[in-house]
Amino acid sequence: MATLNNPSTGSVFTRYWRRIPIVIRTVVSGYFVFAIAGIFAWMAVLAFIPVPWSLFVMWVILGLYLLYFSGRWWPKSTAETRAENFRKTKLSASTWKWSLFATLLITVIVESSLVVTFRIVTFPADAMNLGVDYETFPLWQVWLYIVLAASVAGITEEVGFRGYMQVPLEKRHGPLKGIILVAFLFMVFHLNQAWAPYVLLHLFLFGSMWGVLAHVSGSIIPGIISHIVVDIFSFSYWWTDVAGAFDKRPINETGLDGHFVIWLLILFVSIILFVWAARKTFAARKSKGE
Repeated sequence: MATLNNPSTGSVFTRYWRRIPIVIRTVVSGYFVFAIAGIFAWMAVLAFIPVPWSLFVMWVILGLYLLYFSGRWWPKSTAETRAENFRKTKLSASTWKWSLFATLLITVIVESSLVVTFRIVTFPADAMNLGVDYETFPLWQVWLYIVLAASVAGITEEVGFRGYMQVPLEKRHGPLKGIILVAFLFMVFHLNQAWAPYVLLHLFLFGSMWGVLAHVSGSIIPGIISHIVVDIFSFSYWWTDVAGAFDKRPINETGLDGHFVIWLLILFVSIILFVWAARKTFAARKSKGE
């Protein structure tokens, strides 16, 4: 442990690296953990391996990614640290129950917030797309691509942001500051997307909820499940019209109608229920000593 904590020991790179403020180190490390498969491997596989074989190759990469960053793969010297940053823990049945209820509520919050938003402003159909000419592929391949794209985003972003980035920040600055900072960075790192300006506050809200879920459950697995489900819904409906198309007009054109009021109520009730489910998740975890 002395070697790990003493800046005067280790390689030259390690000594200089440890002199950098922990916030910067954590952000850089977490983003790299996300990008290694979420950006670099994903883009390389799609660029050099034809569909559908590229999709199967990416599943293998995701499996290896999880093995390594969860600490279940060599080298043993860093396995404990990797497992800790991955929030590797065994959840009790009651913790699972409440955390999965929270994941369901996050999905409802995400989708209802988008409905409400695009009843207030015009739906930006040109900006909301996956950048894939999916009409040229069989429907089964399109769905396989959507599920895989959602899995890549859900796994790598939760491991990178709510795991490797948020865990050290929680330890140094406390859960509240850690969750808020990572949610803000989660929003910032999506600014390169054409659709980002329309959902900036949404990204911060979603990142905060996944951060809360990781903290109260003590695991990033519920967040990964939630993130994947949310993205499957979003990619198949909002980013494509595979599962249907949004054709509602803003309320400044149609007037306040039942559709808008119902979805607004669903959004507010779901947020309240999420807060309750998060508290129940945390209580269940503490009661089991997890």
